[in-house]
Amino acid sequence: MIIGLGEALDYARTHGIAIAAVNTPFFEGLVATIDAAEATGVPVILQHAQVHENVMSIEDIGPAMVALAARSEAPFVLHIDHGEDIDYIARGLEVGFNSAMIDGSLLPFEENVARTAAVVALARERGVGVEGELGVMTGNENGDPSQGVADADLYTDPAQAREFVARTGVTALAASFGTVHGVYHREPEINYPLIDRLCDATGVPLVMHGGSGLTAQEYRACIAHGVRKINYYTYAAKVALDAAREAASDPATILFPKVAAASTRAVEADVARFIRTLAGQA
Repeated sequence: MIIGLGEALDYARTHGIAIAAVNTPFFEGLVATIDAAEATGVPVILQHAQVHENVMSIEDIGPAMVALAARSEAPFVLHIDHGEDIDYIARGLEVGFNSAMIDGSLLPFEENVARTAAVVALARERGVGVEGELGVMTGNENGDPSQGVADADLYTDPAQAREFVARTGVTALAASFGTVHGVYHREPEINYPLIDRLCDATGVPLVMHGGSGLTAQEYRACIAHGVRKINYYTYAAKVALDAAREAASDPATILFPKVAAASTRAVEADVARFIRTLAGQA
């Protein structure tokens, strides 16, 4: 079944958990995430990021995401992740997505406010929730291993975040407080007091990007401080590749479907573990 972003975040707040938001730009990852969600019984956000257009277009993978979510008994949100412009978000909404994230974090503050507010206005016409972003994270959503470490000078400022939320009307706010996109090269240093201040300042659910690669204890600490949505992609995609390589190396493997099935099973186990960790089931 398909539910709204606000409904999923309300569930997270009521139950003291965070919602797993999983990017699925390859079909094996999508099927795996659907199966993992059905086994856990909590809402899950299926995402497609604009940066993944070179892997799979939103018009190709989007209808499959919508159809599989709609026929499932598990609750799903269909979320456009890291939309860079309003035109791309409009494309996703036409496909059937019912939630969107506009990423204006690299823009000057006033431009970020204006672009985010424009997306909120478009989304309201369709009853769709919007996630905005303030503060800058290093790395990228493709898992590029060349990314650096978190830069405290780029963390989200609580006073500016209060103004941003008030002027844009976003449903949730992605903030920078110590995580990075992609593969970690050293342990992250998460600023938990900053999460507290951001929650108090904004009054909306906070989103963690760069959620792959943290420990269960770090996830739970972030949730305890108020994070309600955590994005996940890089490590699931890496698990898929590792499983594919192992299956392909077997001399008995002569057809691709065996490789695809191995990747699907590996991602399902990995994503189920992630969902259960955020939901306090593991």
